[in-house]
Amino acid sequence: MPKVTLPQLPVSGLFAIMKPSGPTSMSVINDLKQLVGNSRLFVEADKLEKRGKGKIPTRGKRAREIVKMGQGGTLDPLADGVLVVGIGKGTKRLNEFLDCVKEYRTTALLGCETDTYDSEGSRVRVAPWRHVTREAVEAALNKFRGEIHQAPPIFSALKMDGRPLYEYARKGIPLPRPIEKRKVTIHSLDILEWKGSDHQFRWPEKEFTSDEKKAMEKALEGVEENPIIKDELEPAVGDESPTAFVLSMKVSGGTYVRSIVHDLGHAVGSAAHVVTLTRSRQGRFALEPAADSEDKGCVPWDVFSRASESEGDVGEDGWTQWEREVIDHLEIIEGPKPQKTS
Repeated sequence: MPKVTLPQLPVSGLFAIMKPSGPTSMSVINDLKQLVGNSRLFVEADKLEKRGKGKIPTRGKRAREIVKMGQGGTLDPLADGVLVVGIGKGTKRLNEFLDCVKEYRTTALLGCETDTYDSEGSRVRVAPWRHVTREAVEAALNKFRGEIHQAPPIFSALKMDGRPLYEYARKGIPLPRPIEKRKVTIHSLDILEWKGSDHQFRWPEKEFTSDEKKAMEKALEGVEENPIIKDELEPAVGDESPTAFVLSMKVSGGTYVRSIVHDLGHAVGSAAHVVTLTRSRQGRFALEPAADSEDKGCVPWDVFSRASESEGDVGEDGWTQWEREVIDHLEIIEGPKPQKTS
């Protein structure tokens, strides 16, 4: 293995990790901070010597003094994939990843919509799904390609007149005006795989009570005429699973993938929610970097998980495995680029 030398330490930079499904983006960053804050790759040697290795605070002034760290676009707990991390002066470059072009793969499950538009939420409404064919979905996708105006979910933290939208929905407070739609661009949107009923996905067990449905109807009264939320059940046929399919898309910053799936369910006369979501690209960082390009890959999360339990031995090049992986994927913002020597 070629020896990696970094003549000037510590460095500031950007790299991407493969976030797993489950934890929040913030918890992933906090876990990573425990390693980064104890590494001479990113922290001055004299600071490490004076302080000694130990648990790094994740909030407050002390945390910022040890190492400045952030991420370039939150992924929901359900989602996995590319999460860009900035360290030191690299944090000043993170804004460019909020508005950059992103690519996603998502699995949509028909017949049910939820308050969060994904499988983490509660069932709001069920609807017929057996009539929906691949051809019908293909035709409906045309409505979502190009420049579109997209409304955020009503169960979101976005505020209207100082109050989160989800508060209107949960407390039955009529919205003072329609939720403002955002202009986004869907550069490409295609069916990657039609699973049909051959899968293990199921609708969430938790469902809205009649009182919760009434509260949501009340919230929508100010912006919709006679809003009614009711189930439209169709006869069950054995243990047949509702249709699922996988979409791939390339979208502008600010696009709500979950809203595309939710609205697509309505467009085909059914309901739908997201059951898997993978961000496969964020700007120049990708799960599968294109050959002969400036793309950069991602560090697998299990590299950091193993290091959190035991950093392992330092190699001949002076670095542990996780540090070596980061160096191999690092885009340095300040200081010389890594030099490989035999």
